[in-house]
Amino acid sequence: MLRISKIVDYGTLVLTHMAARPAHVYSATDLASALGLGQPVVSKVLKLLNQHEIVVSLRGAHGGYKLNLPADSISIAQVIDALEDQPFGLTECTAMPGVCSVEADCHIRPHWQRINDIVRRSLEAVSIADMTMSSNDFLSTARDVPLAGVRIKAPNSPNWSFSK
Repeated sequence: MLRISKIVDYGTLVLTHMAARPAHVYSATDLASALGLGQPVVSKVLKLLNQHEIVVSLRGAHGGYKLNLPADSISIAQVIDALEDQPFGLTECTAMPGVCSVEADCHIRPHWQRINDIVRRSLEAVSIADMTMSSNDFLSTARDVPLAGVRIKAPNSPNWSFSK
């Protein structure tokens, strides 16, 4: 199943909150309180985002974190790359080539790579600024994003299932 991890979800939540006031300096404690998250998790997220230069850390009595980039130039793919331990990939061979023992003889690997590329491009096309939009605004914008090589299922085609 495709699923975004909790840390990526929390990181996106933190960044969208920060995007509302991009020049404001936020403490981990204030963000945790405002978002209903644990302070250690928010601190971890901010540290990783700082290491990837998505946020910047400011020292001092009124220190904390602020966005280092405009919200419209921070993609969800960048957030995933900053917060996940492993490289992005839907399968092991698309994330880390060479780890699968049957990779060299696998006839479906190119197809997984193609799917992986499509998902990756989709994640690159959505920004933190997009995530701050209302659902209706986002959906109308998302329809304008072209995905090369994606085929849309015809409305009257059969829906095959293995369930009884």
